[in-house]
Amino acid sequence: MPETPFIAIELGTLQANISRAAESARASGYALRPHVKTHKIIEIARMQEAAGVLGISVATLGEAEVFVAAGFTDVFIAYPLWLTEAKAQRLDALLDQATIRLGVDSAEAGTQLVKMLGGRAPLLELLIEVDSGHHRSGIEPEKVGELGAHLASLGLEVSGVFTFPGHSYAPGALSTAAEDEAKALATARDQLMAVGQTDAIICSGGSTPSLASANVQVITEQRPGVYVFNDAQQLELGSCDWVDVALTVQATVVSIRGNRVIVDAGSKTLGADRAGYASGYGRILEFHDARIVALSEHHATIEFPEGELPNRGDVLSVIPNHVCNTVNLADQVYVFDRGELVDTWMVAARGRNS
Repeated sequence: MPETPFIAIELGTLQANISRAAESARASGYALRPHVKTHKIIEIARMQEAAGVLGISVATLGEAEVFVAAGFTDVFIAYPLWLTEAKAQRLDALLDQATIRLGVDSAEAGTQLVKMLGGRAPLLELLIEVDSGHHRSGIEPEKVGELGAHLASLGLEVSGVFTFPGHSYAPGALSTAAEDEAKALATARDQLMAVGQTDAIICSGGSTPSLASANVQVITEQRPGVYVFNDAQQLELGSCDWVDVALTVQATVVSIRGNRVIVDAGSKTLGADRAGYASGYGRILEFHDARIVALSEHHATIEFPEGELPNRGDVLSVIPNHVCNTVNLADQVYVFDRGELVDTWMVAARGRNS
């Protein structure tokens, strides 16, 4: 058994999560293009591919390079990259190995693509990013036609639109965010049609919380990431149940004071995310009412209800708040099948943030 703290993945739960999402996509009539930035692991992406997906989504060129090198040939970089000379050379190399889609949300970015890639730029498939309520990157849906026409005038191929309904990460917001997502994508799609886009227009949505509420009359593909593992955020948002949690950090109880317990997994293992709605810095699989109330680099302070305490030396299964950050802190994960260690997987795209 590995020394704590370490990441443990329950294989059966992981497989069930992957299969459930793939089956739901098939039944609903949209394609699945999972976001592999959550797990960054080649073996899991191959499991997703075997279950039936259109391709994969990544956040960075580095992630794209790792997965293309592993044989994935349909990759969407779901991010509005600003190309430098170095990044353009890397992107150019990928175009010889795979079909690459790229996010864009400005005329300036389109002009930069042509400047940096020259005659190779039309080999990219561009998706215009729209803001559906998260207010991060992306343009207003009503401005998509203007941008689409400009990109087309540069000789670039616009295949559709995409958005991230990140405001679904709030209590009671799942259905509203899904409605906002569908409305924004429908408006953006109509804008492209109005400027002469006649081919099938991709409408790409995606967040794990809003997945079940997707409007399949508008959305053609979804890009969920966290669904493979789930995490404490998903538990508290109600988009998964305890039995759907496939990844935990195994941590040993090293100290107890009253009803507060210290384990040997802190922010350098779990990550330090805590959304405003979160009830703590993570949850404990064996003790549903316990809460992580404080994090240091190598300590997690867990508050337990009266009369419900583990013992020193016990190993607890900690569910991190934001699993994407947790995985990116680890070199490898340990795979268990009903408690038996069966494999070790490398986090192949760890740290590939550019």
